[in-house]
Amino acid sequence: MYNTKERIVNASIKLFNDHGIASVRLQQIADEIGISVGNLAYHFKNKEAIINSVYEKLFEDFQQILGAYLKTPSLLDFDSQVSYYFDFFKNYQFYITDLFATEHPLPEVRQRWQEFMNKMIFQIRKRLDFHARRGDLTPQTEATYDILSEAIWMTIVFWIPQQQMRSKPITETRFKNAVWNNVKPYLTEKGTNEFSSMILPVFI
Repeated sequence: MYNTKERIVNASIKLFNDHGIASVRLQQIADEIGISVGNLAYHFKNKEAIINSVYEKLFEDFQQILGAYLKTPSLLDFDSQVSYYFDFFKNYQFYITDLFATEHPLPEVRQRWQEFMNKMIFQIRKRLDFHARRGDLTPQTEATYDILSEAIWMTIVFWIPQQQMRSKPITETRFKNAVWNNVKPYLTEKGTNEFSSMILPVFI
């Protein structure tokens, strides 16, 4: 069972997703979980303290996803990490405003986003190298795999807001299909067989 602080943080995430960080008031957060503003203030002295806790949780969750890297030497390992990314970006949908904001109520957050995004792209790029060496992907130039890693990153990060903009259903299956569509043209016969036998049955 969640304690009150966790309930406040989770309610804040929901409201930030629905209305944006700047628009949410303390009263709304209190109403969301059925407590008084005074009770809320007992746990968090102001809105900035809540925002800090939300971002602490957000970046902890992101770090855990980055930690789920090559746990096993298979394409299924990447597929699992893609699932984690889907859950993350669906849970923290207010992130898209952060990425494009010229200013932020917490300036250090923008820097941390940049650091995490760079780590994400770097990790995807290293994964491509690994699977090329393993024989899952066809040999390509460095530039080709640089471009592919950024295409995969863009799909993972921007697919959900793009679908929202177009009023399309947001499902894990559609998300994974979009990500894998970047990779499939580069699969070798070995990679294609592994994809068909181990990955397709998981999300179709």
